[in-house]
Amino acid sequence: MLARRTVAAIGLTQLVNWGLSYYALGVFGPAIAAEPGFGPALTYGGFSLALAVMGLSSAALGRGLDRHGGRAVMSAGSLLLALGCAMLAVAPGAGLYLAGWGVLGLGMRMCLYEAAFAALVQAGGSAARPALSQITLLGGLASSLFWPLGHLLEGALGWRGALLVYAAIALSMLPLYRLLPAAGQGGGGTAAPRHAMIPVEARTAARLFAAIVAATAFLSSGLSAHLIALLTGRWIGTETVVALAAAPGIAQSTARLLEIVLGRRLDPRALALVAAGILTLGMAAGPAIAGAGPGAAVFVLGYGAGNGLLTIARGSLPLVLFPVADYAVIAGRLIAPSFYAAAAAPLLYAMLIARAGPAAALWLSLALALVIAAAAAALFLRRRTAF
Repeated sequence: MLARRTVAAIGLTQLVNWGLSYYALGVFGPAIAAEPGFGPALTYGGFSLALAVMGLSSAALGRGLDRHGGRAVMSAGSLLLALGCAMLAVAPGAGLYLAGWGVLGLGMRMCLYEAAFAALVQAGGSAARPALSQITLLGGLASSLFWPLGHLLEGALGWRGALLVYAAIALSMLPLYRLLPAAGQGGGGTAAPRHAMIPVEARTAARLFAAIVAATAFLSSGLSAHLIALLTGRWIGTETVVALAAAPGIAQSTARLLEIVLGRRLDPRALALVAAGILTLGMAAGPAIAGAGPGAAVFVLGYGAGNGLLTIARGSLPLVLFPVADYAVIAGRLIAPSFYAAAAAPLLYAMLIARAGPAAALWLSLALALVIAAAAAALFLRRRTAF
């Protein structure tokens, strides 16, 4: 049984780790791009590099979590976040800047949701499921806290000084990981590296899980980057677009809170199906948007709520699909393609919008939601006894 203070501590690390890494460019991107020798392509290309590094390292880090335990790996991840932020802060040009994002990508894989899910499962086994939902609720507030904080720090210290403060904040998380069990004390850790095999009877489920995670990552990354442009392109005024763009975050947190309160006994496969249904409903409203109205509201709320619940499903589905003892290794392997999908989506969405207009991107979003729903339905229909 996981102690409440352990869950609260890991939840706090997720709020902070997401805010100072994944959401950093949302605050500092324009100022970095305006710096001589940088520009938008380099500035935002660094983030794509970080996502690619997350994908490349995912399987290996899954094995590392299994062998060394969540406490050690997540602590090292925060150290890398601090180093990466410091490297960006002092980077004179492309070389050190891109290297900094490479370090951040490795650190992000070691201490964001995927690592936290594995660490909590190592500590609590299948009973850790409620904790997975709880830490995503805190993590979902990261942009709400760090965007205002980042703007405040940038105004006082510039973006370089602000990133040095971010590095110090990353280091302040280290004591919290000590609440996780050490390797060999219920916190993971094996005598030798294990190469967990997906059971033959679970291989179809593994493919469906990987498809859900990858398609969700592509859709979420693409919409996050282009939501304002898509809504503006559907004849919605600027002030209304800004209000609508804030709605997915609210819907995401609300859906996660409802899942914590009401969904504790819901099978993760049923949760994935419900989440995919909500997401599909929202995306179905997208192509019909023609100005501000109910359709636009359904689109952004369905996107936020569906995506928020699918994040929980991403953490909880492996608990019922695969042996719990192999959670870190198998999940690390299967989620790797999702990082590549997230890295590619903003560029591919941008190309589609430029060549075929916002409506084409909205139809693509609906197609992706239907893929997610079909995979979730297939997974639900073939449910079996949990490992």
